[in-house]
Amino acid sequence: MSERSDLLHQLRIDREAPAAASRNRGVLVGGVVVLLLVALATGAWWFLRSSPAFEVEAATAVAPAASGPAAVLQATGYVVARRQATVSAQITGTLVDVLIEEGERVEEGQVLAHLEDTAQQAALAQAKAALGAAEAQLAQFQAELAQSRRDLARAEDLAARKLVSAQAVELARTQVAMQESQLATQRSQVGVARAAVEGARVQLDYCTVRAPFAGVVIAKAAQVGEIVSPLSAGGGFTRTGIGTIVDMDSLEVEVDVNESYIHRVTSRQPTEAVLDAYPDWKIPGHVIAIIPTADRSKATVKVRVALDQKDARIVPDMGVRVSFLEEAKPVDVAGAAPPTGVLVQASAIASRGGHEIVFVLDGDRVRARPVTPGQSSGDLRQVEGLAAGMRVVRVVPEGMDDGARVKVKQ
Repeated sequence: MSERSDLLHQLRIDREAPAAASRNRGVLVGGVVVLLLVALATGAWWFLRSSPAFEVEAATAVAPAASGPAAVLQATGYVVARRQATVSAQITGTLVDVLIEEGERVEEGQVLAHLEDTAQQAALAQAKAALGAAEAQLAQFQAELAQSRRDLARAEDLAARKLVSAQAVELARTQVAMQESQLATQRSQVGVARAAVEGARVQLDYCTVRAPFAGVVIAKAAQVGEIVSPLSAGGGFTRTGIGTIVDMDSLEVEVDVNESYIHRVTSRQPTEAVLDAYPDWKIPGHVIAIIPTADRSKATVKVRVALDQKDARIVPDMGVRVSFLEEAKPVDVAGAAPPTGVLVQASAIASRGGHEIVFVLDGDRVRARPVTPGQSSGDLRQVEGLAAGMRVVRVVPEGMDDGARVKVKQ
């Protein structure tokens, strides 16, 4: 009876075992899926991190002028100095003293540096000694000529009384003529010696470097112990200049105007300049000259603009945006609304999916911002959808999209 029970027990179906096996297979499949998702996420993260960055230039969105004369054209450029000089010595020598530092103001004729002048001092002393010897010999010839003239006078007196021959008188006259010639030659030698002294003084003066005009030192290029040579290309301890001086009163702006809009610029036309460093500061000015030549590669014409206000904040090579103005026309409606939007470079606007966008810089990434373009003003365009002060990509490269990595050119 017990054997039959055992057989029946062995033939019984275990319904819990398949369920446990099924659960184990589910856990295994789920783990594989999770691992695949993690691998895909890691690969996507690594691809994004290793994707090449676009090298771009940055530009700042600025608010348009809200009042005053209307701008007929806007262009960008840089502050330049019309009077700037890299000061150097006129001879080759070793610096023993440099008396300038960057940012220091100097006056015309102020001593900037000294060169070692031992050789020049010796040359001047030698020239002075040669001049003294020439002057002494000149005095000797003058005394001999005076004596010869007295001898001639006595010989002529004796010849009149028939006490000496006519030949003696002729010899005395010849002696006087020879000594007069020697005296004239010696006077010329004295002149040569004096010129040599002046030349030695000039060479000695070249060892002292002075400021050619009043200005501000923007660069100190040499140190004590270095050799300065105006004929050298520089390198090592040899310098071609001691420092660079800029006349801050000669600062002006140079802008490149697209040749398609150059007809809007006239001489003495009023302007308004805004420095990139001080976007809220408007500097009045006027057009000095339109350079009568075009840049073939950029299709632009250079325009010189004077700044009517001088300020210590304005320094050379600052970026600046210039608005060329015309007198504002009277309006019939009082309290007209100020212009909306901001101004960006026309090249900063791109088309993606049928929409106009601008790429805003966000760290090392860019974010696409939809904008509504408005009227153009030279190489600038008014858009809505951005705030003043935002930094955007100046020229959008091909293939850039939202979230792309970028490297901003300095």
